[in-house]
Amino acid sequence: MGFSELLDEMGGFGRYQWLHVTLISFPGLLMASQNLLNNFVSGTPSHHCTLSANYSLWNITEQVDRQELLKAFIPPDSSGTRLDRCRRYVTPQWEMLTANGSVNSSHLQTEDCVDGWTFDGTEFLATTVSEWDLVCNLRPLKQMIQTVYMGGVLAGAVIYGGLSDRFGRRSVLIWSYLQLGVLGSCCALSQSYSVYCVFRFLSGMAVSGIILNSVSLKVEWIPTKTRTLVGTLTSFYFTFGQLVLAGLAYWLKDWRKLHLVVCAPHILFFAYSWWYSESARWLILRRRSQDALKTLHRVARINGKTEVLDKLTLEVLHSHMSKELESNRKMLTAYDLLRTPAMRRISVGLVVVWFSTSFAYYGLAMDLQKFGVSIYVMQLIFGAVDFPAKFLALGMLSFLGRRLTQALCLFMSALVIFANIFVPMDMQAVRTTLACLGKAFTAASFTTVYLYTGELYPTIIRQTGMGLVSTMARVGSMAAPAVLILDEVFPALPSVVYGGAAVLASGFACFLPETLNVSLPDTVQDVEERWAGRIRADQKKKKKEEGGGGASSEDEQVALSLKQVKEVEGSGLNAL
Repeated sequence: MGFSELLDEMGGFGRYQWLHVTLISFPGLLMASQNLLNNFVSGTPSHHCTLSANYSLWNITEQVDRQELLKAFIPPDSSGTRLDRCRRYVTPQWEMLTANGSVNSSHLQTEDCVDGWTFDGTEFLATTVSEWDLVCNLRPLKQMIQTVYMGGVLAGAVIYGGLSDRFGRRSVLIWSYLQLGVLGSCCALSQSYSVYCVFRFLSGMAVSGIILNSVSLKVEWIPTKTRTLVGTLTSFYFTFGQLVLAGLAYWLKDWRKLHLVVCAPHILFFAYSWWYSESARWLILRRRSQDALKTLHRVARINGKTEVLDKLTLEVLHSHMSKELESNRKMLTAYDLLRTPAMRRISVGLVVVWFSTSFAYYGLAMDLQKFGVSIYVMQLIFGAVDFPAKFLALGMLSFLGRRLTQALCLFMSALVIFANIFVPMDMQAVRTTLACLGKAFTAASFTTVYLYTGELYPTIIRQTGMGLVSTMARVGSMAAPAVLILDEVFPALPSVVYGGAAVLASGFACFLPETLNVSLPDTVQDVEERWAGRIRADQKKKKKEEGGGGASSEDEQVALSLKQVKEVEGSGLNAL
């Protein structure tokens, strides 16, 4: 009997699991706010050059519409459809206000916004853009904020992924709550752009620690038969969080207040997170059997299975987990994610899937102002499409399995992205609809890959594996905005890149093992025996059917492969 059977003995998905999963998932309501926050705190309000102090629009006349009056001070932009945002006339051009004011303005003398900018407060009351004038020549600094944040998430994936395998999921998760609650709130107090970026970087690290450890701490306490349902349903917290973000942003419209509201609650999450139990799987594999036994007894009591308490002793625990304890003699490192055949196949496939999913997702979700619709409405729409997408993912995961679901979601998102290339720019409604569909499929892909990754990597190195693939996801999210620059070369090129990456990832997903209704692996040897051995057995069977004479050599290869796995786990090489 392994750990999955122990969970069933203690009530399966009982009262403890309900409380545990709910409390860990609840902060997910604000995780979407962190990842998509830059859309609102760094939104770009309508703006134009501030007029010289010698002129006042309201003192000149009240008979002329203010927007019309601006034409005497601000030249039209290159399209001729709106006023320029970065230039103004050196002297007022009153002839622009006449009825036949369609005069050629290209020869008129203009200058930069030497007196700063005037921002419209209709859509946003205050943003980092209006606070620090991140427009015109400084416009790249707006996107730099998101890049810095995602860099923090990347760093957190690398650092906290390894730390949680060494020191436990619970302790790193508790620390991450505190870090985000305090340093995220400090973002609202920043008085300079550079200080703000530092706090956003540190907040990104904390977000990574929360997401990685929440997923593993949940999945390691959930019985095999309920993993798909629970894993998918808890992902709806992130979906609801997107709607919550739209509501909070519309209500506050001030970047400092919004930061405080989405970050300060994590101090409350920190306060109640001490109730969490550490993963008993991790405790057992770290030779902390006494702590694991206390944790299991606590879970059994909460689930009302008091009759199990007398039966479950250290001797019983060791006898059921003897194989896992024997194979876990030394600490494994990130090098072991690629050391053996099955682990290498899993890691390479997941790296490509995570990168491409995040790459396409944030390419669509991080520039909501381009759709010509209210940014708050677009956030609601983009959040709402996740509901049918995730219900679809739940059905596919339950009946088609993880591998086919992952491949189909990525392939369908690529088809939608490619379809948008052929829609004319003036058909904005159709383009927006297709963008929402693409976002829905990438959201379903995210739901699948979070669950899939937790099931593929063994307990002993699960967090290190989650850290690796999450790192690649952050690389994808950092690269996504940069690809948009390619539209200056060819307008359809960004879509070609996003769609091509999704197609490539769908192909890699086809080579991942299936984990539907399969118990979680605890050791690298479990992974190799289940999936590497199965591949070799299939190869041997195929050769026998073809009349080949390589059966004995195949047996030797299988034996050699398993021997290598044991040597790897026993050696504990600290290669990284």
